[in-house]
Amino acid sequence: MKKKGHRPVTRVKNSEPKVEDPDWVIWAAWADRITFEEIEKKTGYRESDVIKIMRRSLKPSSFRLWRKRVNQKSIKHRKKFEYSRKQMTSKIRKGDYL
Repeated sequence: MKKKGHRPVTRVKNSEPKVEDPDWVIWAAWADRITFEEIEKKTGYRESDVIKIMRRSLKPSSFRLWRKRVNQKSIKHRKKFEYSRKQMTSKIRKGDYL
C-alpha cells in the first residue's frame, strides 16, 4: 500500500518572501534574475529608491559589495540585458567565440 498525499518539502536557503513584506525588495535586489524594472512594477520603488533601501538596511561593506555586483552585472537593467544578449547571439552566429 502506498502512502497518500506526502510530498517532501524542498528547502531553499533564501526562500522568496511575500511581495507585501519589506524584505522582498532586499531579496529581489540581491537576486540576479529580477531587474529593477520588475521591482518597480511590483512595488513602485524606482532604482534610486531601491538603492536607498539597500543603503539603510545593509552593513556598509555589504552595500559596497552589492553595488559593485549590480554595476558589473548587466542583468539588473532590462535594456543592458537585451543589448548584451544581442551581442552574444551575433558573436555566436558569426563564429567569433569568446
